[in-house]
Amino acid sequence: MSQPARSMGLGTRADIGLGVGLDPGADGAGRSFAIGELADEFGLTHRTIRHYEDEGLLAPQRDGTARVYGHRDRARLALICRGKRLGFSLAEIKEFLTLYDADEIQKEQMRFMQRIARRRIADLERQLQDVQQTLGELRIIDTQISDHFRKNGITETHTPEDTQP
Repeated sequence: MSQPARSMGLGTRADIGLGVGLDPGADGAGRSFAIGELADEFGLTHRTIRHYEDEGLLAPQRDGTARVYGHRDRARLALICRGKRLGFSLAEIKEFLTLYDADEIQKEQMRFMQRIARRRIADLERQLQDVQQTLGELRIIDTQISDHFRKNGITETHTPEDTQP
């Protein structure tokens, strides 16, 4: 498995849930991929993949006007998707990938990932506290309304929309 994959918390194929191996010896090594193949595999639009290219995250070869993606691009795309799912910005993902290319033992890459992962954990913990507080307040409101209905002999009605997001 490649170092960038390991350091972004990507383990085995099952761990990432994307159906791609990041080991150069894995399926797809040595072959090329069209933009449509990668778009289908990762559930992305062609425009999104081209955007990642414009941002310097991917560097496909060209065959005339057609983009030709290799195993490295496919692995990087898996990391980009994982990083986005974890809430990292494209700038953070780009820096992470750039550090991999610049540091053979990935010391700075690991430090960077640890720093942004810890920051993301702190952000998510704050958000979780905010959500828990909001849920508590909404439950109090719901209980107060139910009590009001009960005291005034009003029957509560529940519609499917009451519990769906």
